[in-house]
Amino acid sequence: MNGLILRGWAMVRQGATEAGIALMCQNAAERTALGVSWYQARYLCMLATAYAQAGQAERGLRVVAEAKDLVARSEEHMWEGELARIEGELMRVHGASAPEIEACFARAIAITRAQGAKSLELRAVLNIAHLWCDQGRRNDARALLTSTFSWFTEGFETADLRAAKALLDELT
Repeated sequence: MNGLILRGWAMVRQGATEAGIALMCQNAAERTALGVSWYQARYLCMLATAYAQAGQAERGLRVVAEAKDLVARSEEHMWEGELARIEGELMRVHGASAPEIEACFARAIAITRAQGAKSLELRAVLNIAHLWCDQGRRNDARALLTSTFSWFTEGFETADLRAAKALLDELT
């Protein structure tokens, strides 16, 4: 059953966005109908991200709301920070104000730091750093990104660490 949502995710990542989202939605609905909640919050994060990639912010925000409700009911809190980050991404796509977007990213950073989830923290820091760069706050972006990036001692081939390094290089 999990293979369908992962196949849909792969399709989205390879550019077959609409077909991939359709498969992901089908799988999410099937899981819900069966009462399967294990890992559902993670899969909803993936679906919301796919909507962000497709520029469909309103649909993505509805998925985030659904995932938040699920997290509250199931106490599967490990995805709360990622949900806040994705919500910020979707709000940016939707054209929300910079303070609203920044609040989502700041909440994501606070949650992931409290959880010790360094990889998810890095994603949120990358998002807020890009926002700050757009606002001309390059020094703030560099300082925050440097402090987070310096924590890592391995995994530098991962997409998130490569993106962080590229942004740091651009900021220096």
